[in-house]
Amino acid sequence: MVCHPRLQLVACLDSQRPAVHVWGFGGEQFRELGSVGLSSAPYGDALGWERLRRTPAVAWHPEQPFLVVAGEDGVLRWTPAGVSALDGAPVTAGYRSLAFSPDGQTLWGSPSFRVEGGDWESSDVLHLVSGAVGAGPWWDTGVSEHPGGGLVATLASDQGATYCLFARVDQESAPTEMRLLNRALILDCDGYGTPLFSPDGRHMAIRGNAYDHSVDVFEFPSLRRVLATTLGEPSPGYPYPHEWLDQLEAWSPHNIAFGSRPGALWIGTPAGRLAEVDVETRQAVEHDVLSGSRTSALAATATGGLLLAGSAGELVLLAEPATATPSGAANRNAASAAAAQFLQSTREIPADELDTHLILTDGARTWNVNDLATTTEADSTDPTWLQIQAAVNKAR
Repeated sequence: MVCHPRLQLVACLDSQRPAVHVWGFGGEQFRELGSVGLSSAPYGDALGWERLRRTPAVAWHPEQPFLVVAGEDGVLRWTPAGVSALDGAPVTAGYRSLAFSPDGQTLWGSPSFRVEGGDWESSDVLHLVSGAVGAGPWWDTGVSEHPGGGLVATLASDQGATYCLFARVDQESAPTEMRLLNRALILDCDGYGTPLFSPDGRHMAIRGNAYDHSVDVFEFPSLRRVLATTLGEPSPGYPYPHEWLDQLEAWSPHNIAFGSRPGALWIGTPAGRLAEVDVETRQAVEHDVLSGSRTSALAATATGGLLLAGSAGELVLLAEPATATPSGAANRNAASAAAAQFLQSTREIPADELDTHLILTDGARTWNVNDLATTTEADSTDPTWLQIQAAVNKAR
């Protein structure tokens, strides 16, 4: 599920076929407003990459009831008036991720389809008014705007390691462009979800990955890791036993959301419960929500509530206790301060020179990317990506 950032709208991806359903909600009432891709063939037994490549990518306009869907029928736009083709989008575009610029004038798409066949080392910048398509930096998994403004986070994935990149998007740097910054997170392997910021901008959570149902939470702007956990049993390694694969299927990869209360992360479970986790103390309280159904998706709404989808097709709208929820002004002030502090601690770098300019952290240790190019020492306690990097350098 992808909630609109301002309006009471949600885009729900169909579990049976590459289709998207748009719902409006208020109180406990839901109304279906439209769908995109209903005529698509079902997924059937498709799993892994075969299913992933058919799954639509979606993005909401930051202000308007305007949804873009990239799927098997091309790049389409949904509005209350209906569904139509998006003017200016490359005819052959098969974007795996979409995002709007904060000002809503530009659509970012990955991978790039300015050349036939696509280019995963670049992205497209679609100017909606003129229809022109320009070049953007490398990113491949979602774009999340920091609630303090002027800053976004996205992922650039590789099987060995994934970067969580940050980019300036304020008025001074042209809000239609991502201007990459030299501070970044580095994560083991790939397969992570879009980074999520808390409403007060003081924490960022990343859900992953290709091998484990991991949850990592980082303090912002320090990028210090304050929580690292695995949902269910950790990966036992290949060949995977059937019972572990069953567990892997039981956990939804879209089951985390920040509530309005600072430091509270919500996690949906296969038992249909919601775990409310304090990311600083690591204490958790479980709440029974669904009966006889597992969590299939969880998202935060624009008004500070939580929207939960169950495997039996339920949609449940939850509100946090009013006594636990700070004012919107308090969250906005905290978020603005966090974003400003981060931007002051970084500098812009050329998009094509990441390998020579980045300062990387895993939330505990920090590395200069130039130093990593020559390191030859690592042990079993080091991150897997660092062990691989050291082994490759040593072999050279």
